[in-house]
Amino acid sequence: MRIKLSTLTKNAGVFAATAVALAACAGNPAADEKIAVAKASVQRAEGSGAPEFAPVELASARDKLARAEKANADRNLQPATVWAEQANVDAQLAEASAQQQRSHKAAMEFDTSMQTLQQESMRSSQPTQ
Repeated sequence: MRIKLSTLTKNAGVFAATAVALAACAGNPAADEKIAVAKASVQRAEGSGAPEFAPVELASARDKLARAEKANADRNLQPATVWAEQANVDAQLAEASAQQQRSHKAAMEFDTSMQTLQQESMRSSQPTQ
């Protein structure tokens, strides 16, 4: 069975076009990586109490992450990378703010407990008349 040269050339052309199309669909590894890092940061922020203690910062991170994903899907790789980096920073800020707020709340509760104990101690140390 003999293969004609024109058929072989056509098949090679189809193969090359398919390879180029697949390479284009592979995306930008740098943008994909930065988006993955931003997603992980948003998840950490959500787990750290940011929805309660830093909702504005968390909303900003989520918005920028969505913009990064859209830009990446549209093959706007530079803006996708920038949005992902900004989403990561906002998520880290949300996480840090939430941790600070939780610490402040715990300190206030501790101070209130100490005041209550001091008052109880003063009552019990007063001489009975």
